[in-house]
Amino acid sequence: MVAENYRDVDRKVGEACARSGRKREEVTLIAVSKTKPVEMIREAMDAGAEVFGENKVQELCDKYDQLPKTLHWHLIGHLQRNKVKYIVDKVDLIHSVDSLRLAEEISKEAEKKQVDVNILIEVNVAQEESKFGVSVEETENLVREIAKLPHIHVLGLMTIAPYVTDPEENRPVFRTLKKLAVDIKMKNIDNVRMDVLSMGMTGDYQVAIEEGATMVRVGTGIFGERNYSV
Repeated sequence: MVAENYRDVDRKVGEACARSGRKREEVTLIAVSKTKPVEMIREAMDAGAEVFGENKVQELCDKYDQLPKTLHWHLIGHLQRNKVKYIVDKVDLIHSVDSLRLAEEISKEAEKKQVDVNILIEVNVAQEESKFGVSVEETENLVREIAKLPHIHVLGLMTIAPYVTDPEENRPVFRTLKKLAVDIKMKNIDNVRMDVLSMGMTGDYQVAIEEGATMVRVGTGIFGERNYSV
């Protein structure tokens, strides 16, 4: 079932790319495997999945140890500074950097392990109190400060759009993030690329792709409902 779901989502990603005149390879499908067992990740791998997203550091580390090192891991959940040291050498990308203090910790731990860490700045576009992330207005200043740190590369922006029943409602959120990325890119800040836009989840990833997402984070659509009792 997981393999079938993955192929179905992958097909819909391709359709959304075609509708918006984009190439399929412009969008990375991240299979969000949080709370799901390794066996289900292997099923997704059988369907071609190579990029997985986790919310919690401990869970990511456990799975990292059990699965092939050819996989690409992304940390998409809120990251506490005291957990940074466990993942800087394991992840391809940290999506959820929302403060200079967190970025400084990432830089410090990356220096110790002699690695470079790719990050996205998490932007709370919809200004939801329950969500992490910086405001649209604060984003450029934070990007400029973080870009000065060694061993960190700012690749782009991430947002978690509101939970809605009609994905069209989130179109303005995705447009805002895309415009922000374009605006920052035009400033030509050293060590800042703005090539990655991580936005869109199970309910709205097709709309996000139409609005410029380069990464979509799909969990329920691939693995089914999450089990939070584990």
